[in-house]
Amino acid sequence: MTNMAGLDQQKFIQNKNYIASDMNGEKVMLDVQSGKYYNLGTIGGRIWDLSAQSSTVDEIVARLLEEYEVSPEVCKQQVSTFMGQMLSEGLVEVDDQGTSSR
Repeated sequence: MTNMAGLDQQKFIQNKNYIASDMNGEKVMLDVQSGKYYNLGTIGGRIWDLSAQSSTVDEIVARLLEEYEVSPEVCKQQVSTFMGQMLSEGLVEVDDQGTSSR
């Protein structure tokens, strides 16, 4: 299980070992090495798209709040949980270079 402590301060980026495609408005992914298939859905797919660039949970939440009608507290809790799941599945990685101050 992924350690959720400090998750909000981490920068995450997509793991490029996955093939992602849009199917009927939902993001689906395939791990070409294991053959494991993922359906991220609509919002999960948007979070995946936002993780194409190194981003923190707070940065992703800020973008989603601009695009969707959701409370900041609910959005942050759900994004944090989802990012933790994606991290534990290897869909995203901690971007060590993105955590340094610029």
